[in-house]
Amino acid sequence: MDIGVVLQNDPPALEIVEWAKKAEAAGFSHFWTFDSHVLWQEPFVVYSAILGATERIVVGPMVTNPGTRDWTVTASTFATLNEMYGNRTVCGIGRGDSALRVLGLTPQTLGQLRESVLAIKGLGNGEKVTVRGQELQLAWAADSRLEVWVAAYGPKALAITGEVGDGFILQLADPDIAEWMIKAVRTAAAKAGRDPDAIKFCVAAPAYVGDDIEHQREQTRWFGGMVGNHVADIVARYGSSGALPQALTDYIKAREGYDYAEHGRAGNSHTAFVPDEIVDRFCVLGPVEAHTKKLAELKDLGVDQFAVYLQHDAKDETLAAYGRHVIPAFT
Repeated sequence: MDIGVVLQNDPPALEIVEWAKKAEAAGFSHFWTFDSHVLWQEPFVVYSAILGATERIVVGPMVTNPGTRDWTVTASTFATLNEMYGNRTVCGIGRGDSALRVLGLTPQTLGQLRESVLAIKGLGNGEKVTVRGQELQLAWAADSRLEVWVAAYGPKALAITGEVGDGFILQLADPDIAEWMIKAVRTAAAKAGRDPDAIKFCVAAPAYVGDDIEHQREQTRWFGGMVGNHVADIVARYGSSGALPQALTDYIKAREGYDYAEHGRAGNSHTAFVPDEIVDRFCVLGPVEAHTKKLAELKDLGVDQFAVYLQHDAKDETLAAYGRHVIPAFT
């Protein structure tokens, strides 16, 4: 199982490049960042600097969306990075939450998401595709290789992931929920005539190595709020009909709003509704042994990568602990 790391694009941008260099040296396989260009700095500019300063680490957004850039621009950007640095990119994509809502827009439809995945994947691999009725090809990108991994929670988005995605990104580390989601994606892939085992599965969640569980919970409670913000849309659409695991929907009943200015930040004041049980289930906390145990459970479910949200007050310590103990246990 690969181990990746996720950071926000907070300034100074060159500091993010240094984190990527440290992650590569520690043995991490992937370096992901948020993609909300108003809240944080532009990721693709940073990716070029990271790729130029490293040798093997793969970069990508967790996640981009079909709304803030034309799909052809997104594909061209990835293909250009691949030409420059040797196919070391991956495109994580979703409907668009923070990036679009901060602009006063709504997330893209699932139909738009599906079309964008096909367009970006095709163009990013040098293929001919039809976009808005126009046949297009990046003729110069014949050697580019790009996978598109879809971030999803709801049943229709999971179905789309299985039908067209190269991978699935699940932003929480609860094994029971992960098993439910992975099964849904694989079922959709099989129905679409695809090989379910060919889809890669990435679980992403905060990980904090240490012994002070209470402190770790407070530093990572923001994640339950972020997940709840995504889930709230799905619950509004499907209600409590069983379309999602009950464990994923029950805790958001006490949710009273969300402030994107604190999106993904430790100490987020809008996440008091998130109970300790959810923090423990969604995140990976405790000493090294607790991390290896939970990651082993996820690996047994078919998870190909665990991506560490490194957004708390022990970034260096957790990065080092993963490099010394956790990554060797899985590679």
